[in-house]
Amino acid sequence: MLSSLSIKNYALIDELLVNFNQGFTIITGETGAGKSILLGGLSLILGKRADLSSLKNKDQKCVIEAVFNIENYQLESLFKTEDLDFESQTIIRREILPSGKSRAFVNDTPVNLSALQLLGKHLIDVHSQNQTMQLVDDDFQFQIIDALANNKASLEKYQSQLDGFKQLQKELKVLFNLQAEALKEQDYNTFLLKELTEANLVDGEFETLEEEYETLNNIEEIQEKLTHSHQLLQEEELGILSMLTQLKNTLHKLVNYSNSYEGLYTRVNSSLIDLDDTFAEIESLQENLDADPKRLDVVNAKLQTLHNLMQKHVAENVSELIEIKNGLVEKVSASQNLEESILLKQKEIQEKSIKLDAVAEKIHQNRKKTIPKLTKELERILNDLGMPNAQFKIEVALVKEYMYNGKDQLSFLFSANKGGQFNELKKAASGGELARIMLAIKSILSNYIQLPTIMFDEIDTGVSGEIANKMADIMQDMSKTMQVFAITHLPQIAAKGHTHFKVYKEDVDEVTTTNLVKLNHDDRIVEIAQMLGGIEVSSSAMAHAKQLLN
Repeated sequence: MLSSLSIKNYALIDELLVNFNQGFTIITGETGAGKSILLGGLSLILGKRADLSSLKNKDQKCVIEAVFNIENYQLESLFKTEDLDFESQTIIRREILPSGKSRAFVNDTPVNLSALQLLGKHLIDVHSQNQTMQLVDDDFQFQIIDALANNKASLEKYQSQLDGFKQLQKELKVLFNLQAEALKEQDYNTFLLKELTEANLVDGEFETLEEEYETLNNIEEIQEKLTHSHQLLQEEELGILSMLTQLKNTLHKLVNYSNSYEGLYTRVNSSLIDLDDTFAEIESLQENLDADPKRLDVVNAKLQTLHNLMQKHVAENVSELIEIKNGLVEKVSASQNLEESILLKQKEIQEKSIKLDAVAEKIHQNRKKTIPKLTKELERILNDLGMPNAQFKIEVALVKEYMYNGKDQLSFLFSANKGGQFNELKKAASGGELARIMLAIKSILSNYIQLPTIMFDEIDTGVSGEIANKMADIMQDMSKTMQVFAITHLPQIAAKGHTHFKVYKEDVDEVTTTNLVKLNHDDRIVEIAQMLGGIEVSSSAMAHAKQLLN
């Protein structure tokens, strides 16, 4: 329930702090006194967007704070989901800064407007004349039926399965798109893959072939250089090996004279050994070096093939070509397996639809069983509210389409007069009739949906006399299990409240402000008398007011 409301620097309000009780609370006041301002401030607590026009003094911030007692309303899971600290006395604060920025807090934790709106739906149901028009919406009509049918768990299960069903449909659509694209590219991808496969790609092969090509293509020059090198090393008297052998022998003789020459001898001997190895390798290379025009053509052709493929696929090396080939293998394989994947996905969708249909059927049956009870209860309440001939014709029919709340098509028809034609609510009911129908529905729903607070904003529009008295009885009865507010102009309703507040304007220092005051018993008599007969209160109006309060 709403325990208190504090408003500072909002519209015509300088500063206001009011405490509320459980039960049936009445708010009255002359037209234009500021009742809508109170609702506007409360709407900011519930997540409505704000702007600078909300500030009374543009140089100061506006602060609206509401305290809710929510100990018995099982909202712990909601607070946990929104990562908020749960407090049985929850404080919601909204601030609008002179800069135009807005801030919101729940138990001093900053929150965004979406979280505030979500929480607000579980705290207060503000019923305005605009909300009465929800009666003509299918969504709201389904909410009424489902609340009475106890369909909450089934609807949650259905919506969860529907999400999975839609996801499978999206995946199937992707597969069909892939299949369509694959069919377009299949031949081309297969050709590219065949071309790369026939190239017998080996990582690093291009560099090896290039080296072999350079050797085969320059074999005469290589042979000439190797022969010359052979001669330089082996020539009998002037050859490097011969001369180095002489040098070694000379130094060996010096070693006999002093060990200091041994290092020179060792180094020359080592060089001679290395040159011997070099000479042997040159001889081996000469023996294995053969001109092979055919091999040259093969190597040249393979290099040209690899070069063309790298250009075609914009690849830097054979390794990248191998990656491209592997990718093509996957594409070709995937396109070949798409048909099987599509069949499997279609089977999944079929299995999911069977489960969905089962839940939708349960929802449908629950609705069908509930509709007669809802119809009977609505007609009973409306009879008390001066609509003795009101009749409803409510039907649900299963359709093939999966909608967010089942597979039912709803027909919610109404007739206000005996023998009259049934028609849609928006065509068959007047504004006053719609208000009474909405009150009847809220009264019924209050037995099925636990809501901490409900606020009726002039739901009595278009009614008077005994009908107003009956409406007050209904709201008073609702207040036994929930906190009920009624903003009203009718004395019959005002007199039924447990607590009565009056909204009024006053001029202070030539500035108009709006205030809210709690009325005691004597003040209530005067207020109700003025509602009956005007500002100038007559003795008969006072007597009538006392009678209403008693």
